[in-house]
Amino acid sequence: MTTMSECRQEQRLPAEWEEQDGVMLAWPHRDTDWAYMLDEVTECFTRIAKAIADEEKVLIVAPDVEVPRGCLASAGAKMDNVIFVTSPTNDTWARDFGPISLTGCGRVAFCDFKFNAWGLKFAADKDNLVTSFLYKKGALRGDYVNCLGFVLEGGSIESDGKGTLLTTSECLLSPNRNGGMSRDEIERWLIERFNLRKVLWLDHGYLAGDDTDSHIDTLARLAPNDTILYVGCDDPSDEHYESLQLMKRQLMEMTTPDGDRFNLIELPLPDAVYDEDGMRLPATYANFLVMNRSVLMPSYGQHQKDILASQILKIAFPDHEIKMIDCRALIKQHGSLHCVTMQLPEDTLPI
Repeated sequence: MTTMSECRQEQRLPAEWEEQDGVMLAWPHRDTDWAYMLDEVTECFTRIAKAIADEEKVLIVAPDVEVPRGCLASAGAKMDNVIFVTSPTNDTWARDFGPISLTGCGRVAFCDFKFNAWGLKFAADKDNLVTSFLYKKGALRGDYVNCLGFVLEGGSIESDGKGTLLTTSECLLSPNRNGGMSRDEIERWLIERFNLRKVLWLDHGYLAGDDTDSHIDTLARLAPNDTILYVGCDDPSDEHYESLQLMKRQLMEMTTPDGDRFNLIELPLPDAVYDEDGMRLPATYANFLVMNRSVLMPSYGQHQKDILASQILKIAFPDHEIKMIDCRALIKQHGSLHCVTMQLPEDTLPI
């Protein structure tokens, strides 16, 4: 029989496009920052949840599960694919406080990292307890792994499932996350915890209005066949131009653990979107979710660019259907579609 110690050495961080059981969402409610626009954002969440339930399970966490239950039933969602768990939450960014799953050795490990709201920017006491609560309630089938001594958000890392991890130095080296650790120490920690072969650090790239200190899932995403989809900018007058050009050049120099260059595919940068105070919001097409048969892509009411982005995603995921979901509501709180979701590997949900 394989011991837990031996199993840990075989476990790996899967790619998002590997087979999954479902996707986790944390539903917006009146005690979140969404209160002033709750109806609008609830419509967006309903569209996302329904699209997920069309093809796989969706695990919905909410203080009052009757609210999302009613929304999804009214929208005609496939309710047999929906799991509801009553739990208090601060907010809705499941990508960053949900479990980071490891697979291998015939079992799944749910890593529960410390979530401190992107470097102590907001309240996170309830969100930081969600993963352990879900496990104790039996909503997650696998092994619980306490990683609460290390601050890590799901949106800050990308895996190809083969031992390569892509991240940003701006986020992982933030002094309010793991400030007592150097870059080398953090890299060694990640390599050991996730059994990695290589960590790729992006030192450039940002989006105006981003609260996360440059999460990788807003800038560059790993895809099958040693491919990286990244946000580009060809307008020298845009405030992102210099940083995204430097990011592109750095991506061009990166190599796989075997020394091969990555296939790079550029995504367009959406036209600038502003809030009512004139602040630019972090609209990005890189914040997509890969499911078993579909890719859910955020759109922003920009027909030409929305269509172009969907066509580019189809190049990277030719066997997936690209489904656009209007996420103009989500970016008003500085996130998008991938930020509110967390995929869960196959055979991990109770139905």
